[in-house]
Amino acid sequence: MQVKRITAPAVTAAKGERKLVVLTAYDYSSALFVDKSGADITLVGDSLAMVMLGHEDTLSVTVDEMLHHVKAVTRGNERSLVVADMPFLSYNGSVDQAIENAGRFIKEGKAQAVKVEGGRAVVPQIEAMVLA
Repeated sequence: MQVKRITAPAVTAAKGERKLVVLTAYDYSSALFVDKSGADITLVGDSLAMVMLGHEDTLSVTVDEMLHHVKAVTRGNERSLVVADMPFLSYNGSVDQAIENAGRFIKEGKAQAVKVEGGRAVVPQIEAMVLA
């Protein structure tokens, strides 16, 4: 029996209707547990820079390092929406850079969504990523 995956539209539809469960996973084993727990969303956060890689902060993690972990998490996930945290300066430079890096997380990493931070300053990148 195939498991029905949580989708971005399903998350949007839940707004105001029910609380969502979001848990973080950094590797295959933790993704299995998170997925089996019934979480709606599994976040592969840039905090893996400190938790898994021993960096002092999140600023040091690269797209390639994040992709390594996103791939492991998506292999351990069947149901929840996997969201990849885009690392610092992987989307801030230009719209083209944002589309390229977000595309890598979706295509190579098999994430279903990406997360960025920055408010109004990154609205053009977000709009372009959604259109792409």
